[in-house]
Amino acid sequence: MSARNLLVLYGSQTGTAQDVAERIGREAKRRYFTTKVLDLDSYSISDLINEELAVIVCATTGQGDEPDNMKMFWRFIMRKNLPGNSLSKMKFAVLGLGDSSYQKFNFIAKKLYRRLLQLGASSLTPVGLADDQHDLGPDAVVDPWLVSFWEQVLAIHPIPPGKQTISADICPPPRYNVQIHNSSTANQHQDPSIPRLGESEQREKHPSKMCPFYARLVSNKRVTAADHFQDVRLVQFDIAGSGISYAPGDVVMIQPCNPSDTVDSFLQLLGLDPNQEFTLEPNDPDIALPLPWHIPRPCSMHHLATHYLDINAIPRRYFFELFAFFAQDELQRDKFREFASAEGQQELYSYCNRPRRTTIEVLQDFPDVSSRIPFHYLFDLIPPIQPRAFSIASSLKAHPDQIQVLMAVVRYKTKLVKPREGLCSNWLANQHPHKEDVRVPIWVKKGTISFPKNESTPVILVGPGTGLAPFRSYIQERTSNNIGGCTLFFGCRSKDKDFFCEDEWKPLISRNLLQLFTAFSRDQEDKVYVQHRIRENSAYLWDLVEKQKAWFFIAGNAKQMPTDVRDALKTVIQMEGKLTEDESEEYVRTLERTRRFQTETWS
Repeated sequence: MSARNLLVLYGSQTGTAQDVAERIGREAKRRYFTTKVLDLDSYSISDLINEELAVIVCATTGQGDEPDNMKMFWRFIMRKNLPGNSLSKMKFAVLGLGDSSYQKFNFIAKKLYRRLLQLGASSLTPVGLADDQHDLGPDAVVDPWLVSFWEQVLAIHPIPPGKQTISADICPPPRYNVQIHNSSTANQHQDPSIPRLGESEQREKHPSKMCPFYARLVSNKRVTAADHFQDVRLVQFDIAGSGISYAPGDVVMIQPCNPSDTVDSFLQLLGLDPNQEFTLEPNDPDIALPLPWHIPRPCSMHHLATHYLDINAIPRRYFFELFAFFAQDELQRDKFREFASAEGQQELYSYCNRPRRTTIEVLQDFPDVSSRIPFHYLFDLIPPIQPRAFSIASSLKAHPDQIQVLMAVVRYKTKLVKPREGLCSNWLANQHPHKEDVRVPIWVKKGTISFPKNESTPVILVGPGTGLAPFRSYIQERTSNNIGGCTLFFGCRSKDKDFFCEDEWKPLISRNLLQLFTAFSRDQEDKVYVQHRIRENSAYLWDLVEKQKAWFFIAGNAKQMPTDVRDALKTVIQMEGKLTEDESEEYVRTLERTRRFQTETWS
């Protein structure tokens, strides 16, 4: 019988696919498989032809795009010159994590599943299509899919004779070993891992997730009226000396920190000395240590709680599975195990997901259990803080050595007393760059939209709210070269409350470089949105799209707006082009295939 090896690969943008992949890895080890869990671009793809058993967990980002850490794998696996029997040795399974509010739901998983079959691999089980919009989240699909997956795997590789699956009642070993240093750092709360502008380490490496640039925060000006319900900021970063370049449509990744009051509460709750230093060591050869800039060697407890542990995230199922091992009270232990079970997902949703209860709030709800958590298990309980992506809202031609983003500050109420706050937006909004030197770890990556290479090509830009960001970048880029041809549809609630960049548009309009259509939804009795303005200007838009071969772009909230705008464009095509509904749909699909119709949306 062949070796009991299982390869688990993942493509993850926000960390959820990685969580699921690591869960599969843990379940595999309980079944005595030799298991490696890797992101797709860390895996040597030439070895795939020799793999006999593999499972791939992958997210879909943007509008049907692959995550950053599987881009190289994706380009290779989609090469047309690969032989049709390349993967004939391999049995595989694909689990997709998606969001049905996006048009191309789980596009990457579906396409990858088909591609592996084309290359001769054999499927163990149908592709799993988990949906973040489900009331119970992705687990509503993941749980039954994994049951089927393990049935098929164990039919090929039964549990070795004389053994049985290691019980979930046995606490697994920690991810890392921890060496606590005898003395704590004398310089309180200093983070020696954070380089300052101009250091050789920063000059030698192009900024990336492996080595970000610590940009100076220049300003975080509010651009909505003080009495408006939504706080939106125009945030500016100084990137002089970074070597960063970017184009319209690109995205800046920002690594946030936990707020100091939450950090202090966490350290106090767990009885951790903020100045105590430790060093992480590997405990599993298949699990890599965190990046040095995340966890320096040595690292202080304060740095760990501030920069690494995502204590403000909503805990996932595995948190409670592990948390149960540290509970002495039997009722508490049973409740945590219920939260971790497939049957207990409605209970967990009511306790955590619906009210958006954070990890630190759960720890505070059970202080006796929290006090018994061994320090080295914190890295298994609490995932690392993930970077946040923002469309760049500026052009280097208009603002040399700067990156600007248009950021809505996320604050809302649930049944919990304390308002919920988005980690990154509130962290940036609460900084005081005019009073102190604030440094923010950033790097830039390509966005999901690409503008025409010929700058004289007309463009139609539909960007309500903060969806304006990538279009502001592109308008600045073109108008800096005195090139017009931009038509912008902008929507917000009120002209006097949240009309972003109004003063910027006036001179461009007067110079005939910009055509602007606005929809202020609450400034009249009947609500008016951008799709209404599109229908009202059907002849003008049809001339642009059909005769002048304009490109059409949408950016903004993913819920209903992109569909409504797409439908409005189809109405224009039907009215002005005298086409049927089916013909207008095919017309838009042709625009999509030729990249003349693109969307960038977020939920």
